[in-house]
Amino acid sequence: MVTYILIATISLVSFASFNRKDYFNNLLFNPAIIKEKGQWYRFLTHAFVHANWEHLIFNMLTLFFFGVFVENTFTLLFDGKGIFIYLIEFLLACIVSSIPSYLKHKENYSYSAVGASGAVSAILFTSILFNPLNKIYIFFIPIGIPAFIFGILYLAYSAYMSKRNIDNIGHDAHFWGAVFGIVFPLVLKFELLADCINLIKNNF
Repeated sequence: MVTYILIATISLVSFASFNRKDYFNNLLFNPAIIKEKGQWYRFLTHAFVHANWEHLIFNMLTLFFFGVFVENTFTLLFDGKGIFIYLIEFLLACIVSSIPSYLKHKENYSYSAVGASGAVSAILFTSILFNPLNKIYIFFIPIGIPAFIFGILYLAYSAYMSKRNIDNIGHDAHFWGAVFGIVFPLVLKFELLADCINLIKNNF
């Protein structure tokens, strides 16, 4: 499955970069360097390196739990093209989720970002569109939150924290990756929105 290949590739590249600072620096997302040197490849490569083991494991677990479902659903919806569409969504989400940060920080050499969080957020929100009643569990809370409620809270929190800008987390990428994860499937099959709304109306 493509999900397993992505997890393996990202994990191997991230692991290699943990002990190679030059390797890490050549792949990370730095808007000012991108603008100055035209290194547009960083819009993609930053998703394949992570700050530390915790960062990597959290993103890869999230991709595993939701990516397999999204990949299988795309395959059911679009037959032989589904796997290709899934991969395109992931890669495009890496780029799209980083554009706001690029525009905001393209003059700031001290700003940089790494991690697949934007793309993983996209996959997570595509899974919410496909199955809005799925239960999502947060850390050690034993009660699952309906996916569509989690999605609303996630977007509100990401937007709020992005404006505050008080930590070292890419809330912009989380927010816009999530939005892309909703928009991308709807561009391909808009009736998915009605299916999602009807599921919520009829079962919640």
